[in-house]
Amino acid sequence: MPYTPTEHVLVEQEGAVVTITLNNPEMRNAFLDDMHHAMREIWWDLSEDDSVRAVILTGAGRAFSAGGDIPSFIKSYEDNEYRRKSLRGARRLMEAQAEFPKPVVAAVNGPAVGLGCNLALLSDIVYIAESAFLADTHAAIGLVCGDGGAVFWPLFMSMLKCKEYLLTGDRIPAQKAVELGLANHAVPDDQLMVEARKMAERLASLPHQAIQETKRALNLHIQDYILRAAPFALMAESESFTTDDIVKTIEKFTAK
Repeated sequence: MPYTPTEHVLVEQEGAVVTITLNNPEMRNAFLDDMHHAMREIWWDLSEDDSVRAVILTGAGRAFSAGGDIPSFIKSYEDNEYRRKSLRGARRLMEAQAEFPKPVVAAVNGPAVGLGCNLALLSDIVYIAESAFLADTHAAIGLVCGDGGAVFWPLFMSMLKCKEYLLTGDRIPAQKAVELGLANHAVPDDQLMVEARKMAERLASLPHQAIQETKRALNLHIQDYILRAAPFALMAESESFTTDDIVKTIEKFTAK
């Protein structure tokens, strides 16, 4: 396997299935800079490895991922160049995952928020633990939903429901996520990895050319949404960092 695991992104292969584990449990798997980079690169590496037929994506500890981390958020406010690179990276991550041809099964073991939520939703089949929830809280803290929610959620669910959850940032419990079309199966917490692995192994055993090219055809719809909506959404998210609302959010974060 050409990809080298890092401290914060673990990669384990068992047979034809690779498990990617976001591994920053002390921060609820919030994305550090090295995690952003690793998750952009890993999809290309795994696509080139013929021994890999399916992927499981999950988080270490009690969360799937809390999304962006607070220091990076503050740095994006203070440093224009860092913000520019960060948001370009966010688009590359969306594109890389949407282009990945092999089936990805998300095992959402706990809260999946912001970027974490959208990583899960760019998978192909989503299993969510009954105690977990999804949320995109960008707008609630003063940011445009640039790196996922406003880009491709409308492909998965009612536009009216999409607006409700993106504008409010409300949590979407596991069973509600299934009802809305944001997850396939809500399962007992202790059965999550068992069920996710069963599905990954089943997909890995099927004719790989048919599976991969069918996924490519389906993901053209997602790629079209990214192409049309991401440039504006990310530009608007960048502008969010110049607003008074962001100053208020940073003050709240630093006070904690």
